[in-house]
Amino acid sequence: MATTAAGTTTPLPDTSRFPRQAFVDGAFVDAASGATFACVSPVSGEALFDVAACDAEDVDRAVAAARRSFETGTWARLAPRDRRSVLLRLADLIERDTDELALMITLDMGKPIGDAAGEVRGAVACFRYFAEAVDKVYGEVGPTGPSAVTLVTREAIGVVGMVVPWNYPLLMPTWKLAPALATGNSVVLKPAEQSPIVALALAALAAEAGVPDGVLGVLPGFGETAGQAIGRHMDVDKVAFTGSSEIGKLFLVYAGQSNMKGVQLECGGKSPNVIFGDVPDVDLAVAQAAEGIFGNSGQVCSAGSRLLLQESIADEVLEKLAVEAAKWQPGDPLDPATRMGSMVDEQQMARVLSYIRTGTGEGAELRLGGARAREASGGFYVEPTIFGGARNDMTIAQEEIFGPVLTAIPFGSEEDGLRIANDTVYGLSSAVWTRDINKAHRFARAIRAGTVCVNCYDWGDNSLPFGGFKQSGIGRDKSIHALENYTQLKTTYINVLDD
Repeated sequence: MATTAAGTTTPLPDTSRFPRQAFVDGAFVDAASGATFACVSPVSGEALFDVAACDAEDVDRAVAAARRSFETGTWARLAPRDRRSVLLRLADLIERDTDELALMITLDMGKPIGDAAGEVRGAVACFRYFAEAVDKVYGEVGPTGPSAVTLVTREAIGVVGMVVPWNYPLLMPTWKLAPALATGNSVVLKPAEQSPIVALALAALAAEAGVPDGVLGVLPGFGETAGQAIGRHMDVDKVAFTGSSEIGKLFLVYAGQSNMKGVQLECGGKSPNVIFGDVPDVDLAVAQAAEGIFGNSGQVCSAGSRLLLQESIADEVLEKLAVEAAKWQPGDPLDPATRMGSMVDEQQMARVLSYIRTGTGEGAELRLGGARAREASGGFYVEPTIFGGARNDMTIAQEEIFGPVLTAIPFGSEEDGLRIANDTVYGLSSAVWTRDINKAHRFARAIRAGTVCVNCYDWGDNSLPFGGFKQSGIGRDKSIHALENYTQLKTTYINVLDD
């Protein structure tokens, strides 16, 4: 049972229709070993059902099917316009099943049902974007003179392994699947063990849309078994991973120890949200700072977890932020009015609470929250938490917490703010709030991050690339640039012979 903020209870809905087997070569199948693991809902702490626990043998089966489908060309050799039609049908099917897919997301990882429906809409938009883009990408004719005709074309890489996280269990696979499928690749996808259900449902919809057997396999399982097997597989041509920087580095090792497969990484972040004293709208900045750290319970790689406040405005912002945080108290994820749901599982909740204790022990000022919430529900909830007066060398300012924990750090001059902003091993997202357009441009040029927002936080679009500098990753999701991740260049040199 899930206890709402008002104290009433919402029974968990029936889940008997949800998929729980692996999807290999166009069919749902048990893991080769017969092993399963419990799918536990963080909404209430209840086990929903058991899911197939795939391992290296299942990876072998799925990769073999993917290789066969790629080599026979059932998908790769279709005209781009034909792949476009299938992916547009897939987008329509996802849209048709919005309510069901949103429910899967909420029950599996605790996201509020309204946000889960928004995630589904985001996946629909992403598939449509790449479906429409793929038949509008042209090759080149080389400027080699009249004695030759030289062509530069982009071709699908082959079999792509994907390992994706639990925080956006439909959107994160979609960011990679849409461009990979659009360009003709076959894919073996491992969803996170904390949230496997919706990825399995996506596989069934892809088959319904007309994606041929073998082109998309989905293997629920654990990172150390199925995930590592994908990374080390000699017949996987590329791996695309989203998750922690620690695990991202392992995929680089796996690639080097196997077949030198390409590796694309979207990893962690400790993103600076910098508010200057001349912020044009302090209330807007506060509202977006709150959403940037409490949205999705802070389980966002681009979360604005470091709030850099110029000293002249620090007290005002923190006071307003405490009021704004009241709107983000955890509630029943099945209630459409809820803004913040649960942590994904008990382990993540414990991790976040441990960081909060560390922050207090290091001398940061705990201004709000810091405790478990809604414990009577049986679920895994943490209060919105704000630390003030922190230093950038504190653990809570340097390590990715992945929870609703904001670390506010005061600064004096523009140079001081920039130094603190860049003092991190990460470089995923950032923001600066100022009326001064020159200052905004200086910051945008100088911050070492893949995205810089000015007078907003973590805004984006399918037409814009997303990815990071430094230990936040390699490569970019979204935009036309994402097509480069899943293609390779071929040069064809034709010698023009005289008669």
